[in-house]
Amino acid sequence: MKKRKFYSIVFSLLFSIILIYCGVKPLYGAEEKGPVPATSGFYLGPEDLLEISVWNNETLSKQVIVRPDGKISFPLIGEILVQGRTVEEVRQEIENKVRVYVPDAPLTVMVIRVSSPKVYVVGKVVKPGLYIMPEPLRVIQVLAIAGGITPFSDKDDILIIREENGRQKIIKFDYSRVADGKDLTQNIYLNAGDTVVVP
Repeated sequence: MKKRKFYSIVFSLLFSIILIYCGVKPLYGAEEKGPVPATSGFYLGPEDLLEISVWNNETLSKQVIVRPDGKISFPLIGEILVQGRTVEEVRQEIENKVRVYVPDAPLTVMVIRVSSPKVYVVGKVVKPGLYIMPEPLRVIQVLAIAGGITPFSDKDDILIIREENGRQKIIKFDYSRVADGKDLTQNIYLNAGDTVVVP
């Protein structure tokens, strides 16, 4: 029985990863290879590298890094808060402010490098995928961001796979006990790179 459950978890993990890389499910983060388009569902976080460019205007085309306070600085408009916002939301705000000085100039925003902490949620959740953690998050919070668990999940046998010193560590999470407030010590903060598996 334990062997069957182990294979079920491994299959769910592999299947979800395949879906993510094939583009069947949306990514709630960004791959480290290649820029992220403005239409992505990616949410910005500290240390992400953005490229902002106004068409045919080199002085208004530059790369900026999201600071630890979640803000960036850009010529003419000063500072704006970008943490926790989508690329498209940031593009629209910058474009609206730049338009005062440069009317009708198309503006693009792309993510060149993702440096925010990432966590993976796979298995029987509503929205499995890669998520950015713009701030420290606990297991129950990340599951909520992933849309919650499905009715067919084994919610009391959730696993967190963590890489420590080159080895994988398994941490068990009993959703029912935590939701009932009986064992809140299980509701740990997730580390960057953790994988939450909902069988």
